[in-house]
Amino acid sequence: MTGTRNRSRPRPLPLELRWDARRPLPARWVIPDGSRQRVPNQSGGTALDFTERMRTLCEDVAERCKELRHVYMPRVLVAFTPSRNRSRYGLQARVTPLRFRDGTLTRRHGPTDYQVQRFFVNGREMLYVLTFCLPRFLDQSFREKLITVFHELYHVGPTFDGDLRRHPGRYAVHSHSKDQYDSRMAELVDDYLAEHPDPDVFGFLRVGYRELWERHGGIVGVVVPRPKLLPVGVASRQVAARNREDEG
Repeated sequence: MTGTRNRSRPRPLPLELRWDARRPLPARWVIPDGSRQRVPNQSGGTALDFTERMRTLCEDVAERCKELRHVYMPRVLVAFTPSRNRSRYGLQARVTPLRFRDGTLTRRHGPTDYQVQRFFVNGREMLYVLTFCLPRFLDQSFREKLITVFHELYHVGPTFDGDLRRHPGRYAVHSHSKDQYDSRMAELVDDYLAEHPDPDVFGFLRVGYRELWERHGGIVGVVVPRPKLLPVGVASRQVAARNREDEG
């Protein structure tokens, strides 16, 4: 008599992901081949923390640009995703909302309610994930990089409720013309740069990936999974509760 193989069922994805001092946000090297190598423990290392520098830049942009003052960066998780190739064309960045229309937590599709995974950092819930595709983003010109930053931040809904900014008409995200959208972002960039008192805030964007790597001996940043859309039910809540207990 042959025995049967014991196959464990895959655990459902948790409704919540949490990072804190005991479980810090995962950091990785930004490397050109798209691999996902973890950052080794180093003492006295000088690698550039890209996501931290981008957070500082975005905070400055939100403070100085009237159209973006609604963006509250402490509730925006800044991360990067590796480029699959070194082509300059393709995804540069994206902002992922963690709520549905008008900031609602769940949305019904047929008989089932769905929820976007909830992200918490040091006990604070995130409402958006701002992700840059590296090193592709860094291979743009300085002006293109800043336009990309403004482009993504402008997508954040004006009520900052976890939903995106919505325009009237069929093309709700970029309005009826993406070119006009980006032209407006270019105007905002020009206003932002005009007589800026602290150009060091964005100075790291003036060079490309290779030079930035050589200057700092490496580039690192936060990498988190893309938020999943999950069905909400008793089983899912039980899994989320169990995972929180495991983390504790």
